Formats: sequence, structure tokens, C-alpha cells
Amino acid sequence: MENRARYILVGLFTLAVIAAGFAFTYWLNTAGALQQRSYYRIRYQNSVAGLLVGSAVQFNGVRVGEVTALDLSPDNPKDVVVTVAITPSTPVRADTKAGIAFQGLMGAPAVALAGGSGAPLSSETSSADMPVLVAEPNAGETMTEAALAALHRVDAVVSENAAPLKSTMANLSKFTDALARNSDRVDGILAGIERMTGGASKAQNAAFDLAAARTFPKFEKPAVGLLIVQYPIAAAMLGQDKILIRDAGGLKPFIPEAKWSDMLLEEVQSSFVRSFENAGFLGQVSRPVEGATPDFQLVTDIRNFQILAGTPATADVEFSTKVLNSEGHVAGARLFHANSPLHSEDAVGAASALNAAFGSMLPDLVVWTSTTIGNVASTPH
Repeated sequence: MENRARYILVGLFTLAVIAAGFAFTYWLNTAGALQQRSYYRIRYQNSVAGLLVGSAVQFNGVRVGEVTALDLSPDNPKDVVVTVAITPSTPVRADTKAGIAFQGLMGAPAVALAGGSGAPLSSETSSADMPVLVAEPNAGETMTEAALAALHRVDAVVSENAAPLKSTMANLSKFTDALARNSDRVDGILAGIERMTGGASKAQNAAFDLAAARTFPKFEKPAVGLLIVQYPIAAAMLGQDKILIRDAGGLKPFIPEAKWSDMLLEEVQSSFVRSFENAGFLGQVSRPVEGATPDFQLVTDIRNFQILAGTPATADVEFSTKVLNSEGHVAGARLFHANSPLHSEDAVGAASALNAAFGSMLPDLVVWTSTTIGNVASTPH
């Protein structure tokens, strides 16, 4: 009985070993190293540094096999022939591109296959007579090699153009020296160009006011009622805010940047009103007011308000005034005219001279207007 039991155990062990051998053989032919593979040779025309037997083979980024051999080409010492084994279902075409990919910045290199739309490339299941793919010329070039090649090309360009570069640097040195010697003049030239193209910031315009009379000769102040100072009339050129000059070329702005603080006619009207108020007619004189019925009106016509070019230049101011009664009839009329020399031929000198000429007539205007109104009031109707 003991002998039979021993034989049974030996038999069972033998059957188990045979079953395990069959299972191992099946694994090798399906998922293991003896699985059916397709073999290809890839010819690289430069270095394949870092590529080893067992390195991965990828098709469009998917691992499909591994490198089985690395050989130098006997026909061309520059070429390296890499033998790869990949799964038979990999769609390798005659125009499939071969290269080397790096897994990460510092990762191990792998054979990279990509694309292809031509006819399928016949494959072999053994290492004899394998089809050949030719890699792109720079397929095995690393980033370091590419950088060195670029630097070599730059160095070659610089070497070939050494003489022109030297001449250019010498001319640039001369130009910078000349620019340094004329730096003050360059600032002026640039400022002129900026003004010519309209890019310069506009200077702040100087604005001037017409003064009102404050001192008057003694005169009798009549009962005026309401005196309305009408808006003056003048030629269109005089109706702006520019200080004007008349020379051989006609009437034009004296200094474009200089102007009155308001339109000239507004300034004249305001100066008239303030002069009458300063003379004691406060509450009895006004600009036109809607609904107000004036007892008298002061109507003014500006004839001249300008600088006359000459040696010396003078300010010339001339205006006529009319006093109208409540019925609109002319109660009196007078022409006022005055000149004043310019003490300086600039905006301040021009404004001061015009103010002096205009202001010298304001006391006479107030006294004459008051006298005219008094004569009308004393005349029996």
C-alpha cells in the first residue's frame, strides 16, 4: 500500500510539471518574449546617442515594441542601423517617418515612428531580409547638438562678414561721437520736428482782460433811469479773442498764443458796464435783460482795436457810440479814438498798450453819456 501511494504522488507531480511546461510555452507565444513580432531596420544618418538595446519603440506615442540590435553600417561609417521588433498590427507604411523621441527633458531616448499614408511596408517575422526605413537627416540630433550647430553657423556668418561688421562698428562710433558733440542742437531739431508734425504739447495761452475806469472828473450825475449797454458791433476779424496787428500784409494775430480772456466784444461790453458802475451808476446800468424796458441805450461800433506795425509800434483803438432814448431815437453820438505806444513787442506789451489806449477813453465815455442823458432829461417834451 505504501508503494502504491508513493507512485501516485510521483505521477501527480509529473503531470503537474508537464502542465506547467505547457502553460509556460503558451505564455511565451502569446504575451511573452516569443510572441510573434515584425522586424524592421531603421537607418540613421547621424548619432543615436543614448539609444540602447531594449529601448522602447513608439508609434504616434504608443509603445509597440523595442530595439533588438544596434549596428554600424558597413557601407557608410556615418550611418547607424537600428533593428526593432514591433507588434504585427502596427500600421507601418513606406513613407512612415522615423526619428528619436526623448521621454521628458532628461528622459531616455526611444525610437519614434509616426504617420504614413502610402502602401503598407512588407514586414518579416524573422531578422533575415528585413525592410528598411530611412530616418530623417536630423532625427538623432539632440538639443545640445542643434544649439552647437546654430552657434557654428552664426560664427561662420560673422567670420565671412568680419570686414563689413568692422566698418559698420567704426561708422557707428563716428556717428555717436558726432551725436555727442551736437547733443544741444539735436534737442532743438527734435523739438522743431515735433512742432512741425503737431506732436508738441501746446503752450498755455496767455489771456488778458480789458480794465474798467476807476477815476473820473467831477460831473453831475443825472437821474438815468435804466441804461442798457448793448452788445458792440464790429467787423468779423475784430469779433474774436485774438490780439491783432495790422501791417503791410493786412490784419492778423499779433502773437497766436496771446488772446483776450473772452471775445473782444464781450470784453468791451463788460468794461463799459463796470466803468459806469464804478462811476456811481450801480443798479442803473446793465446788459440787455429779457423783459426790461430801458430808458436809454448805449450802442457801440468798434472800428479799430489793433496794434499798428511800425517803429515804434502803437496800439490803435477807435469806436463810435450812440445814446438812444426810450423811443429808440438818437439822443447823441460821438467818435472816440486813442493811441498808445508799445513798451515791449510781446504779448504783455501789446495787451498793456491796447488797455492804455482803451482805458484812456472810458472816463470821457462815462461823462459824455451822463451829460447826454442829463440834457435829454432836462429838455421839456
